[in-house]
Amino acid sequence: MQQYTLKIDGMMCGMCESHVNESIRNAFSVKKVTSSQAKGETIILTEKDLDEKKLKETIDKTGYQLLSISKSPYEKKKGLFSFLKK
Repeated sequence: MQQYTLKIDGMMCGMCESHVNESIRNAFSVKKVTSSQAKGETIILTEKDLDEKKLKETIDKTGYQLLSISKSPYEKKKGLFSFLKK
């Protein structure tokens, strides 16, 4: 699983976050998308690699500016009582 972190300029409210999330969900097959206007970022979890050019085009169509994209492997965090599950 891959995690993409997008730095996005221009999000001002919860509706902005929803607009970005919906645009990404419509353009790509992703597991999870969350945005934060306070941090100015969007986190995408996906099984497949995403086309960064298409990702930039998708964000640009929403009216916001994509500043940067970083990609890293994603490992699910273990819960507090995960040691009990074996």
